[in-house]
Amino acid sequence: MPLKHLSILIFIMIAHGSAFPVAKLALNNSVPPVLMASLRMFLVFIILIPFWKFRIPSKKFFKPLLIFSVSMGVLVYVFMNLSLYHSSMISPIILGSQLAIPFGILASAFILKENISKNKWLLILTSFLGILIIFFDPKLNENYLGLFFASLMALFFGLAQVYSRQLNELPTSMINASTGIFGFTILLILSSLFEGNIYKNIEQINISSWILISYQAVIVSLCAHLLMFYLYKFYTVGQIFPFYSLFPIFGIILSFITFGEVPTLMFILGGIIVISSVFLLHKIK
Repeated sequence: MPLKHLSILIFIMIAHGSAFPVAKLALNNSVPPVLMASLRMFLVFIILIPFWKFRIPSKKFFKPLLIFSVSMGVLVYVFMNLSLYHSSMISPIILGSQLAIPFGILASAFILKENISKNKWLLILTSFLGILIIFFDPKLNENYLGLFFASLMALFFGLAQVYSRQLNELPTSMINASTGIFGFTILLILSSLFEGNIYKNIEQINISSWILISYQAVIVSLCAHLLMFYLYKFYTVGQIFPFYSLFPIFGIILSFITFGEVPTLMFILGGIIVISSVFLLHKIK
């Protein structure tokens, strides 16, 4: 792989890893978690309007596009923010997100009737074993709810990836714009129901929090995603996806730099099992 492409790939993994500590910083500034997810999707939608140009897909794409948009634009981001909101530690949430790959394979088996080999079943079980080891870490006593929400985030991310396979013929701008508009609208309604007065909450968001939300929308949701599609012009999904095992490593390092989180031995052991299992799931058939 040329240095240019490798640099882009590393940037993408750093961007994905940074999404968690950046979101936690915004939440620590008292930004409501559901509203923050809604504003992130709103920025994505606004930026993509000139590229989308309000084109409507054919009817055969309505169902998979709707399920993908709601899964990714609503459920993934709201559960990500809720997991961080209800957790004092970020690193377990980052590792919990790695369950998206095993969940995606299981969803493919149930929805698309794909066969799962014995080796994949073994690695799926070991990935959950790694999370179970982390779950019993005494340092996580007050973070179980956060880890539960992280598991839901991973579940719906895996589901979204299954339905994304049926959207290959659609422009990336249309898919992301759909994700943005559904995410913004539904999350805004949920925020008004559960987090109080939207206008008052938005007025209380300071400049630093707006910068953090904009970073999530522009760098993570748009730049990293679009650069990944650029790399798909040169490499197969199978060649690129194993590198996703790097993003939790960057995320944990950034969590240490930002919040001073020091992993315990149980966390390191569980983390190695999870990351290794997910990496091998990308490599085997």
